[in-house]
Amino acid sequence: MDAASHLGVVVDLSPTHWYLSSTRTQHNARPLSLKSFLSHLLVFLNSHIACKDENTLAVFGVLPGRSIMLYSSTSESSGNPLDKADANTYRPFKVLDATVMRTIAEHVENLGPSDLEIPGELVGALTKSLCHINRITTTSSAHANGQTASIDPRILILSVSPDQSLSYIPIMNSIFSAQKLRVTIDVCKVYGSESVFLQQAAHLTGGSYLHIDRADALLQYLTMSFLPPPGIRQLLSVPTQDKIDFRAACFCHKRIVDIGFVCSVCLSIFCQPVPVCSTCRTKFPIKTLQRLNAARPAVTTPTAAATPYIRSPASLPSSNAIKVGAVNGSQAAARNGLR
Repeated sequence: MDAASHLGVVVDLSPTHWYLSSTRTQHNARPLSLKSFLSHLLVFLNSHIACKDENTLAVFGVLPGRSIMLYSSTSESSGNPLDKADANTYRPFKVLDATVMRTIAEHVENLGPSDLEIPGELVGALTKSLCHINRITTTSSAHANGQTASIDPRILILSVSPDQSLSYIPIMNSIFSAQKLRVTIDVCKVYGSESVFLQQAAHLTGGSYLHIDRADALLQYLTMSFLPPPGIRQLLSVPTQDKIDFRAACFCHKRIVDIGFVCSVCLSIFCQPVPVCSTCRTKFPIKTLQRLNAARPAVTTPTAAATPYIRSPASLPSSNAIKVGAVNGSQAAARNGLR
């Protein structure tokens, strides 16, 4: 609990989905605009750096087709020299607020109409946050004269966009990197449907996944659920996931599937039986493909939060078989994600 805490915040700044979030509809009774969201977020960020003098902060923005660093407390940042000093404002708070708002405004104004159709670069922002954590932890270890670095890193993802099935393998690679660095990934789903991949990220790294019900109470959610570092959460009652969606994306069409066919050699996932694995080039017997096609259910009912399982026909060969079942994405990507 006495260790300093580093917080990396990944902010989803998708213009399209923030417009939908700010529009009042039947399914969105309490709209939240980007301006209101940023006001809640800045109070939360100021609270983090005020909890302990040694706490560090890095904020990354997710924009269409790219990711940027909005603020870093470890870099030499003095704010805008033209800003007048305010005796009633704590200078680190003012520098943080001004830097984040100015950087967001500069990049959002440069967006064109064609950029609105490009998905956000969430994987890029998550990777940059992990690289930043690796750098500061390595620097802390060097200054500690061989002792263990006293820093507790974690990442908070604020998402409003749906999952991008094309980014399944990169996200799983980022999750495995976070596990190796012992980085906790928390997820706050501000708007939109449940995120399959981010649920797995929070579960596999020991973090919290929270889909907020009232957008107007965002600051309360952030303060009570994500402000305490992982060391203090052991003494608190933080939100937990009752159901976790372990579905994966197929390697052939990049679609999230409930029932997949897994290569027994490299664990690549396919939505239908294939004669040759596109990853490891393993060939499967025609009789095996016929059995698998016969075993396919006539009508597939999607189960968004089904418990993962794997079942295979007893007559399948042990070497070149494709197992049928709802696939645990983390198990498959563990063998094939880094290829």
